[in-house]
Amino acid sequence: MVPAGTTDGAGRTGESPAAVIVLAAGQGTRMKSAVPKVLHAVGGRTMLGHAVAAARELEPEHVAVVVRHEREQVAAATLELDPRALVVDQDEIPGTGRAVQCALDALDAKAHAGRATQLVHDDAVDDTIHDGDSHPLGDGLDGAVVVLAGDIPLLDGATLAQLLAAHHADGNAVTILTTEVADATGYGRIVREEGTGDVLAIVEHKDATPGQREIREINSSVYVFDAAVLRRGLGGLGTDNAQGEVYLTDVVASARAEGGAVRALLSDDPTLVEGVNDRLALATLGAELNRRIVTEWMRAGVTVVDPATTWIDVDVELAPDVTLLPGTQLHGATVVATGATIGPDTTLTDVEVGAGATVVRTHGSLSVIGEKASVGPFAYLRPGTELGRKGKIGTFVETKNAQIGEGSKVPHLSYVGDATIGEHSNIGAASVTVNYDGHAKHRTVIGSHARTGADNMFVAPVTVGDGAYTAAGSVIVKDVPAGSLGVARGQQRNVEGWVARRWPGTPAADAATRAQAPSGEAGQLGAQAQRQLADHNALTGTIPVVPAPDSTTGSTADGSATENEGSTQR
Repeated sequence: MVPAGTTDGAGRTGESPAAVIVLAAGQGTRMKSAVPKVLHAVGGRTMLGHAVAAARELEPEHVAVVVRHEREQVAAATLELDPRALVVDQDEIPGTGRAVQCALDALDAKAHAGRATQLVHDDAVDDTIHDGDSHPLGDGLDGAVVVLAGDIPLLDGATLAQLLAAHHADGNAVTILTTEVADATGYGRIVREEGTGDVLAIVEHKDATPGQREIREINSSVYVFDAAVLRRGLGGLGTDNAQGEVYLTDVVASARAEGGAVRALLSDDPTLVEGVNDRLALATLGAELNRRIVTEWMRAGVTVVDPATTWIDVDVELAPDVTLLPGTQLHGATVVATGATIGPDTTLTDVEVGAGATVVRTHGSLSVIGEKASVGPFAYLRPGTELGRKGKIGTFVETKNAQIGEGSKVPHLSYVGDATIGEHSNIGAASVTVNYDGHAKHRTVIGSHARTGADNMFVAPVTVGDGAYTAAGSVIVKDVPAGSLGVARGQQRNVEGWVARRWPGTPAADAATRAQAPSGEAGQLGAQAQRQLADHNALTGTIPVVPAPDSTTGSTADGSATENEGSTQR
C-alpha cells in the first residue's frame, strides 16, 4: 500500500483505491425490459452512469466494469461513460464472487503488464524465478479495491470516500457499507461479534436461520477489500449454498479466518444504498433523488415555486437567483445563469440560458438563449438554435439550426430553420424559411436591421440584405439587396357579384344584396323578392351598379372622388 499523504507512480494518494469494480452483469428480470437493468436512467443518468461517476470521484488507478447480460450494450455504454474503463466479461459461473474474481484476474494481468513494461524500461528484467513462485512481476494488483453494485443510483462519491477512509484508518482487511431497514426480507444479514461489533459473517436471506432473519442490519453490496485478502479469499470460494452461486460475501469469513479485521460502516440513510430491482423501485428512487437535487438547489439560492412539479437532472447547473416556475423540467447538461426565469411548463435539455432571460412554456434542446432574451410561450427550440442577447422567439415559433442575432425578433407563428438572422431585425408573423428541396437543406440569410413582412416564404438559398424590407405575402426566391424592398406577390383582382351568382339564396348572398341595395331598398324587399332578384341577375348576368352611401364614399368636401393608393375599386 501507499502511505497516507504520498503518491505512487500513477499519481494516486494513499486514500485513493487501486481499483473500483462495478458489478453490471445481471439480467434484472424483474425490470421486464429489453434494456439491461443498469442502463435504465435515474435523474438524467443511467444507473451504470451513477456508479461510474461515483467511482471516478475516488480517483482510482483503474475502474473495471463486469458485464455479461446484453454484453455489447453495457460494454458500449461503459466506454462512452469512461473510455479508460476496463470492461471485463463474466463467464457462465454465476454469482457476485465469480464476477469480482473475473475482474481481479483482469486487473492483475494489467498490473503484471505494467510492471513488465516498467522493468523493461529500467533494463532490470530477471528471467530467473526466485524463491519458488515469486518473480519480478509480483502478485498483481496491490492496494484497496472498492466493489459496488451497478444498480444503486443514489450512492455518491462522498459516501464511498468515507468508507474508504474508515478502511484505511482501521487497517481493515474488509470494510462493508451497511444500513438498517424495517423489513430486511431478501437482503443479506450482517452478523456481528458481541462486544467488538466486528463482522463475523454476511448471511444471505435464503441461507439465514430464523434468528438471523430477525436482524435488521443489511449488506449494501458495497465493500472495500485489501487486494491480497480479496485474491486469497476468492481462490477458496465454492457454490455450497441455496442459490448454487459463488458468493462474494464468503470472502468475509475467509478474511476473519486469516485474522484480518472485518468491520462495517453503518449508513443512517437506507435510501442512499437502496438498489433497484423493478420499475417501482426505479420510480421511487428517481423521485427521491429529484427531491434531494431540488432541495440542494433551493439551499444554494434558486427559487423553486413548486418543488413537487419541478425536475432537475444531476448534471444541470443553476446560478443563484434563478427562478423555476411550476412544471419545469431541466435535463442533461442544461445551464441557467443568474436572474433567469424558467417556466411554467417548460422542458429544456442541454440548453444554455443567459442571465436575466425568460423562457415560458417552451420545449428546447441543444440550444443557446442569450442574456435578457425571451422565449415563448409555446415555442419549440430544436438543436442548433442560438438566440442573441435581448432577442425574442415568440408564440408558436419553431427554430432549428438557426442563429438569431442580438435584439432580433421572431414574434409569432413562424418557422426559422437553417437560417442566420442579423442584429435588430424583425421577422413578420407566419413566416417560413423554406430550407428543404427534397434532397438537401439550404440556408436563408437575413441581415441586420431588416424588416420582413407577414406571411413571407424565404425559399433558400436566399439572402435579404442589411436594412432591407419585404412586403407581406411575398414568396422571396431571389436575393434582396441591402436597403431594398422585396415584393413577390400576384396582382389582386375582385370578381364582383360572384357570391350572388355562385351561392344565391345563402346568408352571404342575402347580406351582399342588402349591402348593395340603394338606401332603404334592401329593407323594402322581402326575402322572396331578394331571391328572385338574385336569380334574375344570375340568369342575365346583370349586376346592378349601386352607388355607395355618402358616409362610405371616397368623396372630398367639394364632391370630387379620390383614389387611394393600391385601391381596386372601380
